Amino acid sequence: MSDDYLVRIGKLIRDARQHRGWTQSQLAEALATSQSAVNRIERGNQNISLEMIARIGEALDSEIVSLGYAGPMHLRVVGGRRLSGAIDVKTSKNACVALLCASLLNKGRTVLRRVARIEEVYRLLEVLNSIGVRTRWINEGTDLEIVPPARLDMDAIDADAARRTRSIIMFLGPLLHRMDRFKLPYAGGCDLGTRTIEPHMIALRRFGLEIAATEGIYHAQVDHSVTPGRPIVLTERGDTVTENALLAAARHNGTTVIRNASSNYMVQDLCFFLEALGIRVDGIGTTTLTVHGVPHIDVDVDYSPSEDPVEAMSLLAAAVVTESELTIRRVPIEFLEIELAVLEEMGVDCDRTTEYTADNGRTRLVDLTVRPSKLEAPIDKIHPMPFPGLNIDNVPFFAAIAASAQGQTLIHDWVYDNRAIYLTDLNRLGGRLQLLDPHRVLVDGPTRWRAAEMMCPPALRPAVVVLLAMMAAEGTSVLRNVYVINRGYEELAERLNSVGAQIEIFRDI
Repeated sequence: MSDDYLVRIGKLIRDARQHRGWTQSQLAEALATSQSAVNRIERGNQNISLEMIARIGEALDSEIVSLGYAGPMHLRVVGGRRLSGAIDVKTSKNACVALLCASLLNKGRTVLRRVARIEEVYRLLEVLNSIGVRTRWINEGTDLEIVPPARLDMDAIDADAARRTRSIIMFLGPLLHRMDRFKLPYAGGCDLGTRTIEPHMIALRRFGLEIAATEGIYHAQVDHSVTPGRPIVLTERGDTVTENALLAAARHNGTTVIRNASSNYMVQDLCFFLEALGIRVDGIGTTTLTVHGVPHIDVDVDYSPSEDPVEAMSLLAAAVVTESELTIRRVPIEFLEIELAVLEEMGVDCDRTTEYTADNGRTRLVDLTVRPSKLEAPIDKIHPMPFPGLNIDNVPFFAAIAASAQGQTLIHDWVYDNRAIYLTDLNRLGGRLQLLDPHRVLVDGPTRWRAAEMMCPPALRPAVVVLLAMMAAEGTSVLRNVYVINRGYEELAERLNSVGAQIEIFRDI
């Protein structure tokens, strides 16, 4: 490896470390090496193996290099351009990953239509393939076929892929019916602060699951004589917690009542899929779900997950901050009604078509047309609530929208420990955001966006918010290391370019 490459890789590692807020000593501790070794690596004064680069990338949750490619992906954005035309919303990322986990319930062939081809899905497919599940893209790569083995080989699990996605936690529900004991790597994903699995365990213990955590591994043991004799009350109305409880209840030979359940879009899609597997689920769309489980599932099933309301919000925000007229097609309106009500209060000019049905036959869709608007800050603060409240994942987009509005907006992102901190990255682009505490940001608008070069925030939605602000800023911006965006969006740059953006993908190693 040439000295020039060592210097460039060292700079990437230093930038990724600093963006995560780590010292050299903290990175050294994670790598079980010395601070002086990290210092030499970052200065380009030490030979470094691909294995070490991969370990550093895993520790920092940052794609330092990609095998088979020239290096991490960056975006060069020429801003100040108006968008126009129409763009379709892709299928739901969160529904797709839940359905991939749910495919482990079925001994038959599962086909999922129009699956989002994103890094989060690829990581789960790597995990599934490693334990013996056969998957292949069919119908010119638009649909995904999943065929499980007679026996899963959990000892062969791809731990690196598993640690790069928090969705692996949803393997617990299906696996507890398939074996007496198994191991899973700790769940990873976005850097959103401390996330506990205790709400999952409170629900899954009712099915006999116990977990001991040691050295980065969950050691699971199942007592199959334990069954939920009374309703399960979730201590957190979380989406993945509800999904895990549903997945456990699906093959429980009896009736399971789940209370304080999430009724969000991905949960509803999972319920519809379970019905396609022959499982009756009462109360879909409410906070009380009653699951009539079946002990054996062996069917060939074909299911179409619905469109992604968070991607729809991303595209809507892109139109607002670039002051564009844009039609966003296939919007799951049921899961954006609160957001649209807030935007209309702020002055967003938006029309919608009559409702029509998604390919799953259940979800209601509309087409939205957004026009340039004169925005005013909302009277009340922006804060998320469990569905049918304002979606937790849509809160960050209001930072860019509020920065485009006249007046002061308070954003209260109470769910995650530190996601609000990443919203202040907009200040690098001319924003005026004041962090009041780890959960509250005060946004002053309107903003005269300006171009900048910066590292991508390590959290998915704030990363996209930064990209949208770059699209609004006159001049050329660079957003470095956009792996986290690829975790949740399929070909986002190319699709935005199709409606008038100018975003170039490049690599520098």
